[in-house]
Amino acid sequence: MTADFAIVGAGIAGASLAAELAEGGASVLVLEAEDEPGYHATGRSAAFWEECYGGPEIVPLTLASGPFLRDGGFLRQRGALYIAREGDEELVTDFMQRFVPTGATIQHLGRADLQKRLPGVRHEWSDAIWEPVCADIDVAALHAHYLARMRAAGAQLECRARVSGLKRDGGRWEIATDRGAAHHAATIVNAAGAWADELAAMAGAQPAGIEPYRRTVAQLRIDPPVSNDLPLVLDIRGRFYFKPESGRLWVSPHDEVPSEACDAAPEEMAVAEAIARLEEVVDWRVEAVEHKWAGLRSFAKDRRPVYGYDPAVEGFAWFAGQGGFGIQTSPAAARLGRQLLLGEARDALTETLDAELYSPARFA
Repeated sequence: MTADFAIVGAGIAGASLAAELAEGGASVLVLEAEDEPGYHATGRSAAFWEECYGGPEIVPLTLASGPFLRDGGFLRQRGALYIAREGDEELVTDFMQRFVPTGATIQHLGRADLQKRLPGVRHEWSDAIWEPVCADIDVAALHAHYLARMRAAGAQLECRARVSGLKRDGGRWEIATDRGAAHHAATIVNAAGAWADELAAMAGAQPAGIEPYRRTVAQLRIDPPVSNDLPLVLDIRGRFYFKPESGRLWVSPHDEVPSEACDAAPEEMAVAEAIARLEEVVDWRVEAVEHKWAGLRSFAKDRRPVYGYDPAVEGFAWFAGQGGFGIQTSPAAARLGRQLLLGEARDALTETLDAELYSPARFA
């Protein structure tokens, strides 16, 4: 097949950008290495739309994406609590100073309000920051939405199509896959997640320093049973988070273990750490570990995503490095990606975004 754009990767990044580009009139081919799209990071996400997640420079993408996700029915209101122990007052103050100017909706709570929102919390946890608009994301529905939009707009998806070779010739790319197929495209878009730097090297581009890190989540059965109205609870020090899911509790030690790009698997030590940290917070009893999994989150060194044309390699573009915030920022990010690649003007969805923050030129 010959296309204007060949997007490598069909997770939330590749699918959302493919939908936007195809709706913008471009011909689009999406090449996915696995048997089905969303097998890795997208399919393993405990996703939530949380305004402060990812840091102040990610907040504009998150806030811009919120109305789209909410109006589309992809969010379920939950609320979030960042909790702190005695002695963490400086961290709480710093958090408020960093995020209040971003426009995030946050409120400082004391011990009494913390107890109301988190029954069973241990006495040493005395401070909290409340984020009332935090919501769960229906990841499967959102991903399916973008896959349906891209197909309706004429984009082609090919699974089991791991890219094995790239060659630039006559103003277009020759793309070989490991199953022997050959495709051509004017532009390669790197939405390969944990494999982004490998693909860049294949194209002769300077890697952006995007590194994958393993994140572990365990599903626990708790006594007393977990209320589905419990908020998302995060440690102000970044050592854990937990949230209810269908009568069970999903808990993570908030681990970021450097990893090769692979089919990530959970490690017993990470699960044990998650349980130990949960038991430091609440007096609930863990009855069983029912399920556990791991996924890879990929970050550039400055923790900002990488969007736009490569400054040195003609016809090579980036849409990668979205860490754990790629799903909650996907509407605004994909629209911005379309505008950067098609040369379109900003619109209401992207007018608040500074594209220079996310440009691959910052690594040149």
